[in-house]
Amino acid sequence: MNTDLDLKNALAALDEYGYDKKVSTDLEQARNQQQMAKYIQSLDYSLRRLLILQETVNDLVEEKKHQLAMQENIQTYKTKVINLSREFNISYDEVLGLMTSSKSKS
Repeated sequence: MNTDLDLKNALAALDEYGYDKKVSTDLEQARNQQQMAKYIQSLDYSLRRLLILQETVNDLVEEKKHQLAMQENIQTYKTKVINLSREFNISYDEVLGLMTSSKSKS
């Protein structure tokens, strides 16, 4: 009987912990704009610090966009090489070798 009560208490504590995590103002829990705003407001930053934060976030967003564009370009390039290898019935490595050798001849 005592272990049953301990188990119920443990489960109640876990439920309460889960609820606290859902409603907390922790940045890791923020998944939308409203939650992010609540977290940032909880920091109680001055206007100057908020402007620095804004500039930093903008820079990070631009960097992330650039990285994603680069990955997309690389994937497009790889797909084109694969298509060339299929078109001419040669291996991927052979296409790269031909491209390298033609570039060095130019």
